[in-house]
Amino acid sequence: MNSLLGEKVSSVVVNRFGLVIIPANTVIEKKHLDLMNRHQIDRFSISLENEDKSIHYRQLTEQTVDQSNELFKSISQTNKIPIMDFKNTVIPAVHKIAHSLDIFLLFEAIKAKDDYTHRHHIGVGVLASLIGKWLNMKEVELSSLSLAATLHDVGKLKIPLEILQKPGKLTAEEYHTVKQHTVLGYEMLKSTVGVSHRIALGALQHHEREDGSGYPFGVKKDQIDLFGKIIAVADIFHAMSSDRPYHKAIPFYDIVSQMRDDKFGKLDPHIVTLFIENITNSLVGKQVVLTDDRLGEVVYMNPQYDMDPVVRIEDEFIRLDVESQLHIKEVLI
Repeated sequence: MNSLLGEKVSSVVVNRFGLVIIPANTVIEKKHLDLMNRHQIDRFSISLENEDKSIHYRQLTEQTVDQSNELFKSISQTNKIPIMDFKNTVIPAVHKIAHSLDIFLLFEAIKAKDDYTHRHHIGVGVLASLIGKWLNMKEVELSSLSLAATLHDVGKLKIPLEILQKPGKLTAEEYHTVKQHTVLGYEMLKSTVGVSHRIALGALQHHEREDGSGYPFGVKKDQIDLFGKIIAVADIFHAMSSDRPYHKAIPFYDIVSQMRDDKFGKLDPHIVTLFIENITNSLVGKQVVLTDDRLGEVVYMNPQYDMDPVVRIEDEFIRLDVESQLHIKEVLI
């Protein structure tokens, strides 16, 4: 924390009760460090003037992934979920990451390029929290959703690693084994003191689909809890945008198009639409790489073709709705 001496905070610093302990635009002195220590304020609760936000969120993500990793190791050793540790350390950090002002900065911070499993826990927790925020969830429900999403794959701790990390296609028997992680996670969470039934349902239902084509029970529509519907969208987006043992990250345009076209199974249309609209509304002004590897800037979004905006490359304006062979491969931060 001593490295903060002389830095200026860009926004208020609050304690866990929401009380302001350091006003915005304050230059940090030794007395402020003492105050932060007394109130147990961590480094990532503080926004500094002229701070590189991408570095801030990457560091916060790394710290949160490490915390989550240690807690999941504890579950493997004890077969008990330290739910209060998740609530007190991991979930507040997940909420901080989800409150990034730049959605594409957030996506880049949580994208898994190595150690997929533990990054996936946090990535899904953050994305589900983001969707919950867009749905105007109240704080208590949002915290429950974040916890459910972060622990949605806890049942995989009971699946053999050689199956989970197999680089090739799974056999029918192996796939059946993997699908059991939903039921196993549900049982683990249901038997944990302090966990609501809805949180356990998040683990059970995140692979269920609106048309009954999902697993483990093939339930449909209103039979699927809202948490399961949200986690399904977050799970797919994070999985497809990350490098995994058996496939590389899918280009941005392909993920969104496939989610919209139900290529991953029938998802809740309201949640998918909300998710995609909030993404595309953030595209204007962004630097993007097109599928022909040219670099351009999104300058206009056509409401009728939300994934095919107008992109400027030097003095040329390209309508992606007309140039049907061109798409956005990557959004730069």
